[in-house]
Amino acid sequence: MNIHSFISDYIEKRKETFIQLSDKIWKTPELYFEEYRSSDYLCHALSEEGFEVEKDIAGLQTGFIGSYGSGKPVVAILGEYDALPGLSQKKGLTKNEPITAGGHGHGCGHNLLGTGAFAAAVAIKEYMERTGLQGTVRYYGCPAEENGSGKAYMARAGLFDDVDFALSWHPETKPIIMNFSSLANYAVRFVFHGKSAHAAAAPHLGRSALDAVELMNIGVNYLREHMIPEARIHYAITDTGGTSPNVVQAHAEVAYLIRAPKKQQVTDLYKRVEDIAKGAALMTGTRVEVEFEGAASDLIPNNTLAEVMHKNLTVIGVPSYDKFDQKYAEEIRDSLSPEDRDAALIGMDKNTAMKLKDQHIADLIPPLSEKEIMLSGSTDVGDVSWIVPTMQCMTACWALGTPFHTWQVVSQGAMPIAHKGMLQAGKVIAATAIEVMENSDILKRAKAEHQERLDGETYFSLIPEHQVPPRRR
Repeated sequence: MNIHSFISDYIEKRKETFIQLSDKIWKTPELYFEEYRSSDYLCHALSEEGFEVEKDIAGLQTGFIGSYGSGKPVVAILGEYDALPGLSQKKGLTKNEPITAGGHGHGCGHNLLGTGAFAAAVAIKEYMERTGLQGTVRYYGCPAEENGSGKAYMARAGLFDDVDFALSWHPETKPIIMNFSSLANYAVRFVFHGKSAHAAAAPHLGRSALDAVELMNIGVNYLREHMIPEARIHYAITDTGGTSPNVVQAHAEVAYLIRAPKKQQVTDLYKRVEDIAKGAALMTGTRVEVEFEGAASDLIPNNTLAEVMHKNLTVIGVPSYDKFDQKYAEEIRDSLSPEDRDAALIGMDKNTAMKLKDQHIADLIPPLSEKEIMLSGSTDVGDVSWIVPTMQCMTACWALGTPFHTWQVVSQGAMPIAHKGMLQAGKVIAATAIEVMENSDILKRAKAEHQERLDGETYFSLIPEHQVPPRRR
């Protein structure tokens, strides 16, 4: 049986089911740790397909595992479904028009990600039933990728310890293999408590929590000169303590996201930021509390799995885009800045970049990069990659140059271009999983490379030992 023909035909035959599920999640965007409807949709869909579903895993109310088969090898298919705040947007428009002012939206395409991974898991199951292929396919429903790192909680709980390899994908503007490293991160909130007072009549009686936040931010800005250049520190003042200038603010808080190439570097950098927060509290006579938000490990590449996945991506090929897709993509690109459009070609080989320079949709597959690339962002897939060989692909779900976390992503997320990229990803993941499951030599080489890259290091979680996932209900 030809794997690629079987998988492609099966997913195409079921495509309306997958598209409807993706659009259903797109219409009900939910933030991290609150993906109740989205996770229920996927759990129900898995149950309907004959998967055994376990909910509320690793203390995650919106986390789950759907399993089919038994024994080795075990492949983990990773799915996400959380949205982003403030990115509500009507679909199909080429201008910013929210559905709900200030509402949520799938600005990173996780409605597609979760459903494309589901399509892959279902296709693998169908192949196993038809051919008698032995093993276990598991769909991991992973909440809170954007903020909270659900996979890190799963990894800490040992839910990947018996897995042989893991596969996933992410919507993008071009079809590539994610054989990258990424930055580890640590997200934390610093809450300052002071004392209110009349700012004119008795300022000496007050202790300003807002002053503490400002002093902390200044201190961290000075720190930037004395940290490794690959590190990143971002912050957002999430509570200024009020809107009245004649009241000394008794409460204020600031959220920080700290990134670096290695987990130990993140840990060391966080301690320095924490010391600055303590110093700001000391200078202002306030008290500071630290609230953990999330953490993710750096991503471990795997050339063995990357080569297999790239081969399958090439064989399956890119979708067919019609005049409607091209026209819509062109109009989306008109809404982007020249810098956004140019950024889409950065890091590509020269030949591919030249071919795509004037394209609206990336309709060709570049060669597998031989360079070790460091992704400037972070992902909790990194925690999984420390435990088992892991690989991801990207497919063109948006017009070339569309930046992540924008209204343009949301607008395109329930349109044909996005659906085509989602189905393509499902086919690539399924074909890659089956090839590895059928070929023990590939899996052996992937595991050997994984151990070589770890170089004696073992996984440890950046999540504090006492920390548990927040329970919203």
